[in-house]
Amino acid sequence: MTSRKKYPKEFKLDAISLVLDQGYSRSEAARSLDINANMLCRWIKEHQSEDGQAFRGNGKLRQDQEEIRKLKAQVRRLEMEKDTLKKAAFFTMASSSASSASWCLRRAISTDCCCSVSAHFAQ
Repeated sequence: MTSRKKYPKEFKLDAISLVLDQGYSRSEAARSLDINANMLCRWIKEHQSEDGQAFRGNGKLRQDQEEIRKLKAQVRRLEMEKDTLKKAAFFTMASSSASSASWCLRRAISTDCCCSVSAHFAQ
């Protein structure tokens, strides 16, 4: 199995220059450089559509793509923080409600006991 051949940015720009600047046909330029004509056509399209940002290399993002990646990471982080705060608020509310409920229950029991004790002494 053959590995895919990688061409440096300078080679691609020189190949594009043969077609766009020096007047070679795409097939002539591809043949003289020993590359596929379809690949040369794709390089030309990329070069014209990317406004000088074509052929950045492996893993290098355009500036707008890099910003989008950073913003998505920030959104994920903020959503995690929001979820954490929601859970903390729920547990805080639940624990304060539980302590309030137990306080009310203790008060009701002590009031009932006092009422029943005072009712017993009143008779």
